Amino acid sequence: MCGRFTLTADISDVLNTFSVDEANYEYSPKYNIAPSQTIAVVADHDGRRVLEGYRWGLVPRWAKDIKIGFKMINARAETLDTKPAFRNLLARNRVIIPADGFFEWQKNQGKEKQPFRFQLESKQIFGFAGLYDEWIDPEGNKLRSCTIITTRPNELVQPVHDRMPVILDEDAVNIWLDRNVSSVDQVMNMLQPYPGKSMIVYPVSRSVGNVRNTDSSLIEEVPLNSK
Repeated sequence: MCGRFTLTADISDVLNTFSVDEANYEYSPKYNIAPSQTIAVVADHDGRRVLEGYRWGLVPRWAKDIKIGFKMINARAETLDTKPAFRNLLARNRVIIPADGFFEWQKNQGKEKQPFRFQLESKQIFGFAGLYDEWIDPEGNKLRSCTIITTRPNELVQPVHDRMPVILDEDAVNIWLDRNVSSVDQVMNMLQPYPGKSMIVYPVSRSVGNVRNTDSSLIEEVPLNSK
């Protein structure tokens, strides 16, 4: 799964990386992004790319309660086209979720789990493949929420975790955001593990496990099995 990630770059880098035309989101660098928070997404609106804030944890339009979002922070690529919450979103409700790193925890025998941070080898911003939906609460308030698609791990992630988020390269980002591309088979074929040889990994402090910790020290490399 992908349960925590980072986006620490300058806003200008985010906008330039994804050729954003308009920003409707109060951006600030974040070192420990967690489910239920409002996160930055890039969406296509009538051919214009807009940076917006969506709640992380998909709340389907048919949901009776917002709490369902805690169970839908991720969507498995292998079953997207069979799950009621996701299959109708693939054709038109695709977004990119900007990031510059993500955390996964490795189980250790008899010890606390060790968190690791994964990045591109270039340490540049990248985009997760995401889906979104719009939910209306009983008072008529609209909420846009999203989920991060996951796939099987590449050779770098596999020793740490059995899933990883789908990372799209520039060409794939352009296809994913193109609302003229409605073929489910075409977009499903894009949901593959990012090459491990193009990524790096290092251990970070266990403090990242607490969502109340949000400072920049969380992305610093630490010795293995330290606190």
